[in-house]
Amino acid sequence: MLSGTVLAHQVFTGVSRGHLASLVEELAGPWQAVVEGRRHEARGGARKREAGAGVRHRLVFVDRLVATLIHLRHDLPHAALGLLFGVNRSTITRAIGEIRGLLAERGCAVPGRPGLRLRTLADVFAYAQAEGVELRLDATEVQVRRPPAGRGGRRAFVSGKKKQNTMKATVVADHQGRTLWTDALRPGRMHDATAARNEGISTCFQHFRDVEVLLDDGYLGLRRDHPGQAVTPPRKGNKISPPEVLEARLRARHRHSSKRIAVEHALADHKRWTHRRENLPSTYRAIAGLVSDRNTTG
Repeated sequence: MLSGTVLAHQVFTGVSRGHLASLVEELAGPWQAVVEGRRHEARGGARKREAGAGVRHRLVFVDRLVATLIHLRHDLPHAALGLLFGVNRSTITRAIGEIRGLLAERGCAVPGRPGLRLRTLADVFAYAQAEGVELRLDATEVQVRRPPAGRGGRRAFVSGKKKQNTMKATVVADHQGRTLWTDALRPGRMHDATAARNEGISTCFQHFRDVEVLLDDGYLGLRRDHPGQAVTPPRKGNKISPPEVLEARLRARHRHSSKRIAVEHALADHKRWTHRRENLPSTYRAIAGLVSDRNTTG
């Protein structure tokens, strides 16, 4: 069993001590509310003893948060974390399940707005229109374990591009690569544009007419439906085009790529953390929120 100070180091958790302290302050109340709600349901009514009476938690809230961050960062097995914290594996499993859900629901931080967090795609579009921010959107695939044989929808995870079992995350970032939003994740077989449409991006384009989103060639359908708002790279010139036309289009595509690369950097930050298929949606959103905190605070 290691010292709590050692385990809370940034090398293990991936966040600074100041960031960890702010997470403790933010999540302690909601976590306690969840615990009391579960106890109320188990009792079937109000508590009969004073608050604080009864069996104590073997793993206090701060340790639960630290254990969850270590698991998200390094994918350390629950049994190994139990050994480090001096508790049973089942205690770690319950703790990670509780804290991961709280982290996933936090949303993403906004640069220069300490009290504001973006939780939906509509929130991002409203923020972008109010602040004049040009958005970058892209999707990435994360390899996951193959679902058990015989389970319905098993083929939906097989990516035609990766030739692996994956889940697809759609991410929105600003011009500096700061994460503003990520979706609930979709099976890897789904097309990038379809995943964005399922999150309501067409409705957001209709309601926020001044917002522009830079996209790659996988979103040509969105450019067709929302010209001037969904911006994809210029098409490549064909073989019979004059050399000056080919050169002009190549330069235009390069300028577009240089602007859109910011979202690729955001995706790279997310992938420095690790994932499992069963919990990937909440895990990915939890990681996206943590990464956005770090990028906002510098």
